[in-house]
Amino acid sequence: MATPAQILAQNPALFQSLIGRDSGYVQSLPGEVKRRINALKNLQKSHAELEGKFREEVLALEKKYQVLYRPLYDQRRDFIVGDAEPTEEQATFRDPDEEEGANEPTPQVQRTGNEAPVRGIPEFWLTALKNMPQINEMITERDEAALKHLTDIRVSFLDDNPGFKLEFEFEENDFFTDRVLTKIYFLQNDPDSPYDDLLYDHAEGCTIHWKEGMDLSVKIETKKQRHKATNKVRIVKKTVPAETFFTFFTPPKAPEAKENAENEEDEDENEDEDLDAKLEEDYEIGEMLKEKIIPHAIDWFTGKALEYDEDIYDDDDDDEDEDGDDDDGDDDDDE
Repeated sequence: MATPAQILAQNPALFQSLIGRDSGYVQSLPGEVKRRINALKNLQKSHAELEGKFREEVLALEKKYQVLYRPLYDQRRDFIVGDAEPTEEQATFRDPDEEEGANEPTPQVQRTGNEAPVRGIPEFWLTALKNMPQINEMITERDEAALKHLTDIRVSFLDDNPGFKLEFEFEENDFFTDRVLTKIYFLQNDPDSPYDDLLYDHAEGCTIHWKEGMDLSVKIETKKQRHKATNKVRIVKKTVPAETFFTFFTPPKAPEAKENAENEEDEDENEDEDLDAKLEEDYEIGEMLKEKIIPHAIDWFTGKALEYDEDIYDDDDDDEDEDGDDDDGDDDDDE
């Protein structure tokens, strides 16, 4: 006879129908116990109100410190693009994790001949982005030539929404005319939560004004076609979408609610799952830029962040299982 767990596993629709249904236990409790349960519900309500105030204060605190961080970010940009040079004191860094003598200032580079001086820190943001594995996967070889011109990434909070805005600043380049590319993430209160939890709502990107022949979001495919009657061959060129980091500025959008026929439900469900995964991934990338790349850019540039950022590592359970299997095999051989 199948157990209840097996029945539910074989009938997921039945499991879904049971979610939220009362077991009857609470209703069967005596009146004095129900009074205490009501008291706990009121305590939970008060707790939810405090949670809401907590989130409001945290957001206000983030906005306050974002203003305080701004001068540091501005100076960082100046050093990166070469608009300013650090003082001797600023160029002397003592890393507590390094050996003695790591606080020596960077020596002046001796150039020979007509070698031009290096301005700023070349490819700073490209290197930082590529050191974040999740973002590195988005960057193609074609993208790198454009991202070399990225001079700053900034984040700011919205006035009328708890979301945030990302700004990518570029110097003049051969790919597009825009100096700043933007993306805005909007959040909303969860309508199904009694605690006003915040949920990702949607994102808005921007239009990139590509220069002629430099659009990285498309590629040209050529195909030979042979005329059946004359046997002549012609070359047909077709523009098709291309993988590129810059699709980040054209975020996926959730479809509007619509009624579907029954025979289309399974297909639509799969499409919805794929879209949900894309929406989740898109928001995660935005959060990584906001919480990791922007505030700790130098650590991502040098690769130091790879040492302490736990999110970039996956559990290696498979290897452990394989080792275990090998051990079991050895025991069998011994027998």
